[in-house]
Amino acid sequence: SMMVPPRMTMSCIVRSWSLGKKDDAPSASTMQCEGFCVAQNACNALMPAIRSIIPALSPVWRGRAQRCSSRSHAMPKTPDYFVGKTIIITGAASGIGRAAAKIFAREGANVVCADINGEGAKETAAEIVAHGGKTLALTSDVTSRRQVNDMVHRAIETFGQVQFQFNSAGAALRRSKFLDIDDALFENTFALNVKGTLYCMQAVLPHMLENRHGVIVNMASMAHRRGGPGSSVHYAAAKGAVVSMTLGVAREFAQAGIRCLSISPGPIRTPFQSAAQTSPELMQRFLEDVPMQRFGEPEEIAELVLFMCSDACPFMTADTVYANGGGGWR
Repeated sequence: SMMVPPRMTMSCIVRSWSLGKKDDAPSASTMQCEGFCVAQNACNALMPAIRSIIPALSPVWRGRAQRCSSRSHAMPKTPDYFVGKTIIITGAASGIGRAAAKIFAREGANVVCADINGEGAKETAAEIVAHGGKTLALTSDVTSRRQVNDMVHRAIETFGQVQFQFNSAGAALRRSKFLDIDDALFENTFALNVKGTLYCMQAVLPHMLENRHGVIVNMASMAHRRGGPGSSVHYAAAKGAVVSMTLGVAREFAQAGIRCLSISPGPIRTPFQSAAQTSPELMQRFLEDVPMQRFGEPEEIAELVLFMCSDACPFMTADTVYANGGGGWR
């Protein structure tokens, strides 16, 4: 059989065959080469037609390349996905809620900044306006169904539609050993974390169902996996209820175009810890449990909320996402 050098062209193969002995019967490999030659001739015949359509196709290819390039620095699959869309964020006066408000505004969304701390909500809104964003600041107590309903009504009245809701408002209120948890602490913790989330979802869902589109992200916590032994069983139980409620809502309304998710962060550097009277010893214990040896930043959780609301994960619903630096499991 004839050995063909790797860079040998079809025309060279044909010439080398024709220079051989006339009575040589072509081997299997030479016949294969002849087949290649026929195929090449067919391709050569088609080349003028291919060349004629390349100019017409090149703008399409360029457009695709430009779209891919523009996506390389954006979280959503579709460029400008959040522009003109509206999100309601509770707990927007500080911490993760404030970080999320600024990040959604950065992406062009209309942001409703709601918080029981009305002045804090206004400060968040002022930062958004200073950077050219559109926002509405509202004083809203999520433990009041009336105030929550009014919050959603004002958002729709101002911006026309609401596509996203991030229920960030929540807290442990204060640390307590299990035997010291009284009725007031337990009921207030559930009112803020569970009833507040319930009221917010019930207020916005009819509007989302009417439009057959909506994403709700609820704030849970790693505490629901740890149980909060020795300091926050009441809070862990409340966040466990949020995770369960998220699962139920996601499954009930999935066919109506609604996605519902929750986030279970580990220790994050927010005012939450000082508000809950977390001791330095407990904070150190939290830190030692994180393999990354640092607390998370509010912006890291806020970027996750942005991803969950985007069109980059349309099949994702009912889940709780853990963002904890590898810690929080003991």
